[in-house]
Amino acid sequence: MPFTIQSTAFKPNTNIPTKYTCEDQDVSPPLSWSNVPEGTKSFALIVDDPDAPDPEAPKMTYVHWVLYNIPVTCTGFIEGIPTSELPEGTLEGINDWGRTGYGGPCPPIGVHRYFFKLYALDTLLPDLSHPKKDVLEKAMGGHVLESAVLIGTYKKVGKL
Repeated sequence: MPFTIQSTAFKPNTNIPTKYTCEDQDVSPPLSWSNVPEGTKSFALIVDDPDAPDPEAPKMTYVHWVLYNIPVTCTGFIEGIPTSELPEGTLEGINDWGRTGYGGPCPPIGVHRYFFKLYALDTLLPDLSHPKKDVLEKAMGGHVLESAVLIGTYKKVGKL
């Protein structure tokens, strides 16, 4: 069985409910994972949007959530998990809003794809002091046993 990440809020490659976006509560969706590779010592989670700002002419990947050193005993997160309830030892990185925590989909135009990428690592990483995605990815180099991806889509319903 492959390493997988899933959500009860949306199925792979389908629309992320508005509740989890900037147009509503902007809380993280519930997530769970299974079939963890043997030798896993921790997990890292990166949520990003490679379609920014316009899916017709993407110029950057916008980062929505960065977590690492998630304990191997953790099998998922509840909906809207606050920092205070993250599993002990979990460390947060900085998203592209310049803060820690989850920032939901908020695309300026078109339908964007959001990648919830979970990495099974063969180590605990050092405290990287709130890294951005690229710093975390560099630190993970050579330590990824397997990765699992859940993709959701979103297009703004209203105007902000």
